[in-house]
Amino acid sequence: MTTQILTLPPSGPAPARHDFGVIAVVAFVHGTSHFFQLVLPALFPWLIPAFGLDFTRVGLATSTFFLVSAFGQAAAGFAVDRFGAYRVLSGGVACLGVAALLISVAQGLGGLLVAAAVAGVGNAVFHPADFSLLNRKVSEKRLGHAFSAHGLSGNIGWALAPVFIVGIASVAGWRAAAVGAALVAFAGVGCLFLARGWLADEAERVAARARPEKARSLDFIRVPAVWLCFLFFFFTTMGFGAFQNYGTPLLQALFDLSLPVAASGITVFLLASAAGVFSGGFLAARVAAHERVVAAFLGFSALTAVTLAAGVLPPWAAVPALAAIGFCTGIAGPSRDILVRRAAVSRFGSGAYGRIYGLVYSGIDGGMALSPLVFGPLMDHAHFSLVMAGVAVLQAGAVAVALGAARSAGQAAAAPARA
Repeated sequence: MTTQILTLPPSGPAPARHDFGVIAVVAFVHGTSHFFQLVLPALFPWLIPAFGLDFTRVGLATSTFFLVSAFGQAAAGFAVDRFGAYRVLSGGVACLGVAALLISVAQGLGGLLVAAAVAGVGNAVFHPADFSLLNRKVSEKRLGHAFSAHGLSGNIGWALAPVFIVGIASVAGWRAAAVGAALVAFAGVGCLFLARGWLADEAERVAARARPEKARSLDFIRVPAVWLCFLFFFFTTMGFGAFQNYGTPLLQALFDLSLPVAASGITVFLLASAAGVFSGGFLAARVAAHERVVAAFLGFSALTAVTLAAGVLPPWAAVPALAAIGFCTGIAGPSRDILVRRAAVSRFGSGAYGRIYGLVYSGIDGGMALSPLVFGPLMDHAHFSLVMAGVAVLQAGAVAVALGAARSAGQAAAAPARA
């Protein structure tokens, strides 16, 4: 009975129930990937004394996670196109569960690094697999809502991880918390299995494997729109990383806010970003010029960051300004994802979703990895205004490359599809 319920009729347009079912399952497992990005950091207060580590050494585990994920996304994209998004995504979620079990039995830093690497492999598959499934399985008229739910689920995963991990670790110990995280991942595997009728498509996988031309499979790396989309994610995530890593001390230094107020500002920033993502889904479903949406909201975000850097705002306005930056960044998200889809299909059709999404979204991990290397020294030398100014420059750069990507995709659309 379950398989019948979760199976799409063989022909005709996808019904709303099918679309929303696919969106729900993909959003849940995407939230799982974001949840796992904070499992290790949430355990730092227990891991440091347990293994005699310091923040620098235990931070190597987090760096390992993101480096493996960044390099793995491009490879995962090829795997998605060759073997099918459903299989690759199921394997990635399973890797997260295995990684959590490895954390639960770790005996030192070496064990944590191995677990982080396995988790990085699992995390690498999500964007190419998720977006391939959404683009192939959801009706085009609901893609804006699909991308909105996808982005919002990531924010929810981030929000739940510290509460879940710290709550269990405080009561039953950090090893039990790691086992609890593993159960979350395996629940995701179970959801994917139950939804296999919605998500798996053997015909697509066979068609993908029938494309033997290796040279053509790499043609996408010569398309300017693909690299412009990569730069877009790199710029926006690098700026986001500055707020995520240093937002509290920045607000304290620039506006003389108390620690509780400054810390609440980062919470407000993240909540506003989530609200923006939710609203952006409705906006993306109603407009066609998605590049203008991205340019308008990120442009306003950049101007707001400039006002924060200049110190012209009164202290009471700092947190609302940060909320405005978060909301504008979030509302641009679904339109951004549709721009990437346009770049993907303009030259290569649906057969290159995995490869293109894998490369483009590796810019996220790259931006997160580089952000502390750029902004950390500025923080150490008390150049707080320069950090805000740097965020503004990155947002402005993202606007420029988004407009360039839209133009490039439009020009490429005139050429025949190559997949």
